[in-house]
This record gives sequence, C-alpha cells and structure tokens, in this order.
Amino acid sequence: MSFVRVPFPAPVSLMDSDGKPKLGYFDTEVGHLSLDAFQYQNVMDKPASRWAKHFHYKQFQFVSIVTPDYIIGFAIADIRYLASGFAYVYDREKDSYEKYEWVKPKGVGYSTEPSPSEGRAFLGNTSKYLEFSIVRGQWSANINLPFIKCSICLQRPEGSKPLALCNQTGYNGWTYTQKHNTLTVLGEMIVHGNPICLDNALANYDFSAGYMRRDTSWRWASLNGRTETGTVGFNLANGVNETGLNENALWINGERHLLGPVVFDFDRGDVSSPWRIYSFDGRLDLSFQPANFRKEKLNLWLLRSNFRQFVGVFSGYIHDSDGNKYVLDDMVGLTEDHYARW
Repeated sequence: MSFVRVPFPAPVSLMDSDGKPKLGYFDTEVGHLSLDAFQYQNVMDKPASRWAKHFHYKQFQFVSIVTPDYIIGFAIADIRYLASGFAYVYDREKDSYEKYEWVKPKGVGYSTEPSPSEGRAFLGNTSKYLEFSIVRGQWSANINLPFIKCSICLQRPEGSKPLALCNQTGYNGWTYTQKHNTLTVLGEMIVHGNPICLDNALANYDFSAGYMRRDTSWRWASLNGRTETGTVGFNLANGVNETGLNENALWINGERHLLGPVVFDFDRGDVSSPWRIYSFDGRLDLSFQPANFRKEKLNLWLLRSNFRQFVGVFSGYIHDSDGNKYVLDDMVGLTEDHYARW
C-alpha cells in the first residue's frame, strides 16, 4: 500500500510561461488549456506548423448515467477534421441497446471549447442534438432524440474532487484528463415518453484532450454503485496516460483515492469471456463478466477505429489509500477496448 501521489494546486492555465504544459496530478480541475500559448514542436525539435498544431489536437467528452433500470451514455469527440458522437440507452431488464450516432465534417454542426472548467460542446442540429455545458466545473447535459430527452445537471458531493492530471504523451505530445465518478443527477429525463426517476441515479464524466499519439489504444473500466455504507465508484485505464502517471482513481462516498497502475487481462477474440483487472501492488483484483456490448469498426484513409464498450458486472476487491478493503459483488459497470488512428 505504498503508492502515494500528492496533487498540485490546479493552475488557471495549463501552459507555463515557456508555453509548455504543467505536468502532474492536480487537486481539482484546471481553468483552461491555453492552446494558443502551447509551443508545439515536431519530432525534429522544430516549431510545428500552424496546420499541425491545429489538426493534431483532439478532445473528448463523455457522460455515463446508471439508474436502477438503465445505463445511459453520450459522447462528443472532436478530432479536428471531423466530429463524431453517440447516445445510447441500455435497458437492463431487456438486455438491449438503443442508440444514435453522429458524424459531422469539419465546421458543420458541432462546436467544442478547450476548457475543462468553463465551456460548451454541441453536436447535431435543432431536432436531434447533444449538448454539454460546464460552468465553474459543474457539468450539465441536454439531449433531444426520439428515444431519449433530458436536461440534467451532475452534482458532486460536498468536498468531492475529480481526478485531474496532465501527462507527457509520445515524443512531443501531452494529454490532459479529468474524470469524476459517483456524481448525483438532478433534472429531468424521459425515455420513450416515460419520465425516469433520478433519485438513485449516479453518473460520471470524462474530459480528455491534448496532443495524443497518432495510433492510440486504451482499456478502460468504470463503476458507479451504491452499497449499504454509501457510494463506491472507480475509473481504471491504461494505454493513453502511461508516461509516469495514470488515470486510476477510487471514490468512496465522494472521497477521491488515487491508485497505481493496473493490468487488463481479457480475450479480445471472445467477447463473452471474463476480464481480470488487477494491480501488482495488491490494492485491487477485480473480475468483470460482460453481459452485452456496443461496437464500431471504421477503416478509412485518415481514420481507423476498433471500438467495443461492454456492460456487465464487477466482483472482487479494492483498497482505498488508507488500506480499507471494499468487496464488490456483481456490481454493474462498464469496460472498453479501443484502438484509434487519427
């Protein structure tokens, strides 16, 4: 139980006076990424072109909500020369998905802003759209589709902090990641014309942005659950942030606990086989049994994507920073396996 990370106070600007990103874990969200101030160099130590500086930047925003009856997710991805997004509702009783997807060419029907604490992201048109709004670090989401309509706000427990970090990526890039689990949900949601009670709903968000590798892959796991003693949630991943830092964290009743690196062991060729997620320091050992999944495969000239997101149940144990052990028994959550070329 020797893993210790002390987050730095979050800066207003991610860039320092030399135009370099400030690296490390932060105690809360960064004000803005300050892309204009970033001094981007190519791999031969020369200033990158304006074209490269613009098009090499990527930004993703994702929200997942768990209710007693549904798992709901929606996302916007801005990869500069196009934007894509999705919204889905997974019916837990029927074991079925309903989804909608967008793909928009550059500058048409979408907008994003490079700030994890203040900004708006929009994708769609006046009749079918998805919108995220961040005001002083608090997330809201609006969506209008035939099968789901909602206007919600994600509320963090008092004193709860997100996972926020900036890490070197590849030879000349960086990635800023900010995530927060076990958020409560306020507002209205309607699925197929039926109002959904959000009293027991829990949610998480993901804001990830930066100059990532041209070929990127990741494995990811997320949980938002309730127990007899309160709420438990985690974000576990490897693949994107792996240069000295990681994006692994546990939230117990809103309190954030940073975790060390984790290993994902699963059979990519058998979508029904169980996963094992564990750490070499002994702080966690989890099994995940998939129940259903969504997939997307694209093989285009500039873009490739091999994406699968699974819904299933976690069992096993995990320790917080104080050594307290929490046992999970068939708690519903998500995993993901994704390769991307952009």
